[in-house]
Amino acid sequence: MANHVYPVLQYRDPGAAIDFLERAFGFELINSHTSDDGTIGYVQMRWGDSPVEFGPETDLGIERFGSHSGKGWIYVTVDDPDAHHERAKAAGAAIAMELADQDYGSRDYSARDPEGNLWSFGTYDPLK
Repeated sequence: MANHVYPVLQYRDPGAAIDFLERAFGFELINSHTSDDGTIGYVQMRWGDSPVEFGPETDLGIERFGSHSGKGWIYVTVDDPDAHHERAKAAGAAIAMELADQDYGSRDYSARDPEGNLWSFGTYDPLK
């Protein structure tokens, strides 16, 4: 069995999150579970081979998760941070840190999604 990490976020509006993550950051929808009343209960998206999962703030009544909408912070590696930064800006992402070369050798920027989660994108890859 392979070992993996699956970041999980909460959104007040998972449908809007799907749209934003596709449009601004280039994530791809893998799967979305919708209840009979049209409420999105669980979403799987990916960036390359890396998944990110999320659901509504209440996560279908599973109380142990609590309320965490807008409190996530995720780092994503990208091959072309300049182009990615421009895409995010064009889609209206709130840039929290402008694109810059870092003293540890990466080229990074950070943006907040509409619910406040911080997404950082850059060339730093701890696995290489």
